[in-house]
Amino acid sequence: MLHVAVVGSGPSGVYTAQSLVQQSQVPDVRVDVLDRLPCPYGLVRYGVAPDHEKIKSLQNNLRTVLEDERVRFLGGVQVGPDGVPAARLRDLYHAVVYCVGAATDRHLDVPGEDLPGSWSATEFVSWYSAHPDAAAEEFVLGVRSAVVIGVGNVAVDVTRILARGAAELSPTDMPQAALAALAASKVTEISMVGRRGPSQARFTTKELRELGSLPDTEIVVDPHELELDPAYLDPSGLPAAQRRNVEVLRGWADAPAQGRPRRIRPRFFLRPVELLADGGRVGAVRFERTVPDGQGGVTGTGRFEDIEAQLVLRSVGYRGVPLDGLPFDAGQGTVPHRAGRILRDDAIAPGEYVAGWIKRGPTGVIGTNRPCAKETVTSLLEDADTLVRRDVAGDPVAALRAEGVRPVEWAGWQAIERAEAELGASLGRGVVKLPDWTSLLAAARTAGS
Repeated sequence: MLHVAVVGSGPSGVYTAQSLVQQSQVPDVRVDVLDRLPCPYGLVRYGVAPDHEKIKSLQNNLRTVLEDERVRFLGGVQVGPDGVPAARLRDLYHAVVYCVGAATDRHLDVPGEDLPGSWSATEFVSWYSAHPDAAAEEFVLGVRSAVVIGVGNVAVDVTRILARGAAELSPTDMPQAALAALAASKVTEISMVGRRGPSQARFTTKELRELGSLPDTEIVVDPHELELDPAYLDPSGLPAAQRRNVEVLRGWADAPAQGRPRRIRPRFFLRPVELLADGGRVGAVRFERTVPDGQGGVTGTGRFEDIEAQLVLRSVGYRGVPLDGLPFDAGQGTVPHRAGRILRDDAIAPGEYVAGWIKRGPTGVIGTNRPCAKETVTSLLEDADTLVRRDVAGDPVAALRAEGVRPVEWAGWQAIERAEAELGASLGRGVVKLPDWTSLLAAARTAGS
């Protein structure tokens, strides 16, 4: 029997488990999927916006894999410092595949970035997605104007959630505290700002168009700002996706003012240079006007504009962090590998693999993880004849339990699901997520009662 540990239960981890159990080369495979959190699904649970129910339904596909009799979910298991060392996992399993994503946000590296009211978009997403590590903050309390720095899909998500009303958010699984705070929000102005032009924005057209369908919200676009982009004036040479984005923005720029109570302002060719304080917290963002440099980038003009903001959310990318006991490429923010096989000092480390963002960097969509995982599993299976010869624990979970590890198994996760359904029913809503470690673990413990 080939026994494999997969560290991480998001899409890359679950697709890795799926590829392992669906292959035919090694008929007897067992996969333990470990996660630091007591809940599976990774960014599908804690990163996809709550109002994107179609994407969140991907959990049903991931569930099918985790319910396979050859797969075990082991939540609440920390790997690394204060948990199970990587070397110990390597002792217990024939192979270990790390699918841990990119765990930190990129920074702006400008003065004032650490002012109260300045957050990463991921911190805001974690709050409204009930991630148990989320800051217990009233992000929108006292906020009239917000600035979102970035023009990718995450930036569009947080912009849209800021503009949503209680009636639209109540049917989602958003935690009650976040729902109440957003329902009471006084935010009327949201600027979503990119340092380059509309033809280079990273959002998808589907996400962008959603902003235009929000009730009581109008999109305000400055046509003169868009026209700084040569490809906006002549989009014929753009790829289809970027050309559609330009068409959507042009439609908004040509539309008459509607006088709705909330405004979303997509802005371009503005580079943040400083966050300005007002009363001890952020009060505005100073931007420098940029222009195309003719080589796909931008250059500063020395002209500046301040945009009022009591809330600033940066959405300028993610980065992997070092994993205790594993090599790390600090320049790329990834674990060095060859076709998924981890490299130590440029040599293949037998039985150690990576998949997902920690392998390739924070690129692609959820579906990109499937071929990425398949490549890694192909490498693992090529090594299987050698890997399986090594003696390992007959039952790694029993060995972990003997060492004090108390995993949340599938029955514990099902108990959490029941508790979230009961919480929602008590509030007159659908399923409502439990927002903290205490309530999640308390619910999980009821599985044995």
